[in-house]
Amino acid sequence: MSPRLAMLARRTLILGASLAALAGSACAGLAPDPSARVWMTSGDRSRLLSEQPSLQFTRAADASGATIVVDPDQRFQEMVGFGAAVTDASAWLIQTKLDDASRAALIRELFGREDGGLGFSFTRVTIGASDFSLDHYSLADAPDPTLAGFSTARMEEFVFPTVREALSVNPDLKVMASPWSAPGWMKTTGSMIQGQLKPEFYPTYADYLRRYIDSAAAHGVPTDYLSIQNEPDFEPDSYPGMRWGPEDRAVFVGRHLGPLLQEAGIQTRILDWDHNWDLPRQPLTMLADERARAFTAGVAWHCYAGDVSAQSRVRDVWPDKDVFFTECSGGEWAPDFAESFAWTLKTLIIGSTEHWARGVLMWNLALDENYGPHAGGCGDCRGVVRIDSRTGDVERNQEYYAFGHASRFVRPGARRIASQEPAGLSAVAFVNPDGQRVLIVLNEAAAPATFHIREGDRSAAAELPPRTAATYVWSFDR
Repeated sequence: MSPRLAMLARRTLILGASLAALAGSACAGLAPDPSARVWMTSGDRSRLLSEQPSLQFTRAADASGATIVVDPDQRFQEMVGFGAAVTDASAWLIQTKLDDASRAALIRELFGREDGGLGFSFTRVTIGASDFSLDHYSLADAPDPTLAGFSTARMEEFVFPTVREALSVNPDLKVMASPWSAPGWMKTTGSMIQGQLKPEFYPTYADYLRRYIDSAAAHGVPTDYLSIQNEPDFEPDSYPGMRWGPEDRAVFVGRHLGPLLQEAGIQTRILDWDHNWDLPRQPLTMLADERARAFTAGVAWHCYAGDVSAQSRVRDVWPDKDVFFTECSGGEWAPDFAESFAWTLKTLIIGSTEHWARGVLMWNLALDENYGPHAGGCGDCRGVVRIDSRTGDVERNQEYYAFGHASRFVRPGARRIASQEPAGLSAVAFVNPDGQRVLIVLNEAAAPATFHIREGDRSAAAELPPRTAATYVWSFDR
């Protein structure tokens, strides 16, 4: 045989062997090794939700050293989503300080998923005024137990249109509503500032909340979740608030609001607490009341005191009750981008979901260059974005990027799944309804982290720069 014929024969044998191997793999049900897409944000802002080169998974058994193990067969809570509150201040800025095109573009960016949108699918509105309103008002300021003057007109100006626009971009958006105070004439102070709700007005206030749900729905804004009081263990002295102990909240929900909504056929799910991690005994006390518990879907939490593990402490007692994280604000008390970005991602995105949160919310969606507008309360809070009230320019803050690492990739209906990470890294993992995996990893160290990502018998080598977070997205056909 000539050298040329020998070479052709050898190539034919090699090709045949390769095709046979591929056919054998197919017969064995082995799909081609997938790759994971990667997005990163670094504390030095050199990367801001920037896509990086993909990682390649292989079946090689050399995944030694630090490894993050992901197990989609161990599934936990179903996710509602991530987002921020459409406060009066946020809505007013969006509606009055942006032209039509800029407003539409920002709503698409925050709530949509096309062209790199954040895909926010959870939001919160205030029933009446909060500290982030232009002034203090309720939906029934005139003293009248019949609520003849009840009106959502103030919310129809800016809040409802903003939420409707968000819903038009993302129909999966779920809306939570929270009052900061009952109308002043129902309270012990006669004012929306400080005081408690008088027990004789429990039936009236229950009807007030029912009317809000009905009116908001009539204006195209659903109320998927309702907490009966924002921060009920705090009486601020410069903006609406109302102290409300757990035993009294139980009476209100179990004997007034719950039965009223049930009789009206309203499907809104009631959440208790809506306050900090430091007092888990408060929701535990409320849920110990059998009547109240029957009408309470879950517990909402804030970040301003205590530890995120409190969420699990309550859920361990009442595992049938949902967990939501519903408020935390960035602010100039934590101005460093790297530090506050890492804290937000580690504590809220990773920590709160690891402790069972189905939804995770920042406070104001948008504030201006003066950290407002606001009527009392926080004078240096940050919004997820900053809208310059003079020019309409939009600045994206560290909370924007921290939340984007989850909201852009974790779809409504996703499940948190088991993940084990080595010391020095923080991580949480999800599987989307279509089977796509999402892994969020944070390296807080001053040195790069090298590790493998492993699922089953496949692994991919990864490197995460210092003070950097990454989201990895992949799919397996197993």
